[in-house]
Amino acid sequence: MNTVRDNLSSYKSRTIITSGSYGEGLEMRGSDLDIMQVEKSIKVNADKQPDFNPSITYLSMDTDDVKPGFTQLRLEYSRDQYDLECCEEHNGKIYFSSALCKGNLLFVGDDKVGTIHGPCITNKTGDLDLAPSLHCKTWISSAVNWITRSSSSWPSHKVTQSIINHGVLFVPIGVHGSPKEDLEWRVSFSVAEKLLINTFTHTQLMCYALLKIFLKDVIANDSECKDLLCSYFLKTIIFWISEELPSSVWKPDNLIPCFMRCFSRLVYCVEYSVCLHYFIPENNMFENKTEGHARDEKDI
Repeated sequence: MNTVRDNLSSYKSRTIITSGSYGEGLEMRGSDLDIMQVEKSIKVNADKQPDFNPSITYLSMDTDDVKPGFTQLRLEYSRDQYDLECCEEHNGKIYFSSALCKGNLLFVGDDKVGTIHGPCITNKTGDLDLAPSLHCKTWISSAVNWITRSSSSWPSHKVTQSIINHGVLFVPIGVHGSPKEDLEWRVSFSVAEKLLINTFTHTQLMCYALLKIFLKDVIANDSECKDLLCSYFLKTIIFWISEELPSSVWKPDNLIPCFMRCFSRLVYCVEYSVCLHYFIPENNMFENKTEGHARDEKDI
């Protein structure tokens, strides 16, 4: 139903992609609706140059001195005044600013339509997160090792090719505290992650759902730990374990052992402050995050 709605909602200038819990088919009590709005008039080039279209704004990736999983987007060409207003100069180069991109979407005329929450604009009622997104049609070099690493039975070659053929997205948020934070964009694999979750057996989905329930009903109720974890970390753990285990393990009568393996991995990740991004392992998402008393809480 979400896919059908996305297809009906998309139009000539933008593609709509439902992400988050709704996009994964695992919406639960209290889930917000997460929408990615992909601008078709802006294209990001990774390696090869596309056929030129004067009505398109072209950007290129610049990953110099940027944490893995993030990039700056350098302006190559644009005749669009709105896009040019989202640009900033840095060291003699013009970059598409993630901060300006979000800021320009906050207002319709003089009316403020929401607040900035991470890479998203959250509406006034707080139940919709809209993430302006950009598309690169080619698979990026920083994630190329995933193609050969995931040569086990999961995911299948067909699914892997579908993921590669789609490319990646970029959402407007930089590394917190970086001197270039307002110019940085995070690489998003939301479509790839949806394709992977679509391959899950019922047991894999149940493990994922149980982890999310544990996060919401146990960890989030502890004032020391509520900001420690998010569902994206849980999803990453499920992906890693799905790659490690044969598909025959994920069966209903093995649900509890499968869940406990995922839970044990979560405890390990928190204890040692390591949770490697599934597509870009050089990005440790727990770096400088799971520290102090909250990490040491044994109740989790």
